Amino acid sequence: MNACVSESAPLPLAGVRVVEFCTTAAGPFSAMLLADMGADVVKIEPPAGDSFRQWPPLNAGYSENFASLNRNKRSAVLDLKNPADLALARRLILESDVVVENNRPGVMDRLGLGYESLAVERPSLLFCSISAYGQSGPRSNEGGFDLTIQASGGVMSVTGEPDGAPVKCGVPISDFSSGLYAAFSIASMLVHVRAGGRGAHIDIPMFGCTLGVAALQTSEYFGNGRSPVKLGSAHPRNAPYQAFEARDGYFAIAAGNQKLWISVLEVVSRPELAKDPRFASTADRARNQVELKEILEAVFRQEPVAHWIDAFNRAGVPHARINDYAAALADPQTEHMGWVQPLELPSGQVTRTFASPVRLDGKGFPIRRSPPELGQHTEEIRAEYPTKE
Repeated sequence: MNACVSESAPLPLAGVRVVEFCTTAAGPFSAMLLADMGADVVKIEPPAGDSFRQWPPLNAGYSENFASLNRNKRSAVLDLKNPADLALARRLILESDVVVENNRPGVMDRLGLGYESLAVERPSLLFCSISAYGQSGPRSNEGGFDLTIQASGGVMSVTGEPDGAPVKCGVPISDFSSGLYAAFSIASMLVHVRAGGRGAHIDIPMFGCTLGVAALQTSEYFGNGRSPVKLGSAHPRNAPYQAFEARDGYFAIAAGNQKLWISVLEVVSRPELAKDPRFASTADRARNQVELKEILEAVFRQEPVAHWIDAFNRAGVPHARINDYAAALADPQTEHMGWVQPLELPSGQVTRTFASPVRLDGKGFPIRRSPPELGQHTEEIRAEYPTKE
């Protein structure tokens, strides 16, 4: 297993205090990324807890989904309708560096925990709001989940087979890309604040983040005035660059330039295709990729996947099996990096989790805290941040 950064060594965000008012995925993921880097993250939960705690699979009653997004955090249960608990939340925020929240716009203001009022007392505060459509604008009051944002943000229009029904990306890309944008923005602003600058209200709209990671699709539209369409596993500007069928399954190759194209032809023993005007350039191959796929698959179907993986590996053509998650998590590279780590749940049950994939000087990041039981650290937080009676 890959060695981890020593727990005694200071992590990049050591000393940074974060208060999280989040549920489900985007917000908890962003706060966990900060926690992985050393921030002290206190997750404020209502008495019923983050709704994600109920999501299966459950291990001795504890959600593995929740565990995957809430390591390295402390949990405090506060009823924000209770004046004493609300006062504690405010005290906690004013003694922290960062707030991450994913309520609908206006909710934190109505509680008296909005950025404008807090920034008066703590000008350096970074207040990150993750919402479906942003803090202002005609759709700002709408709620949203990953599915609806994938739909409105264009992802479902380019996912799936050309003649198929709308399909979402199997990984919740709107949730997690928004979480990444949030963590990156917070880390960037921490540099600004530490240099003497003021804090800020960071607005993370999931809709905008989903469009932001679709840079190739939006630029295609801006360039030719046509919305991109579904191509299955194929690419609009490269070929052969997709999944192909072999005798016993599928594999993918990505021959994204002329040199790699020639290498593909050497592997399949079809050198004459280099002179075929339909496939002369990358653009030509992309334009005629349906015909090219038919030609190549007639060869690929003659041998099993393992044969082609070995052949393209020797030829230096980027390639991959179509792994399920069991296979991806068992990949030798995954093992070498030490990404799969044991994780103890509050029940004492030990499961596994995918830890931070980032390495510093060849070392990964430790899991310093197991995911918390609901309210596990409430009394600890009350003792750390006493409020006046």
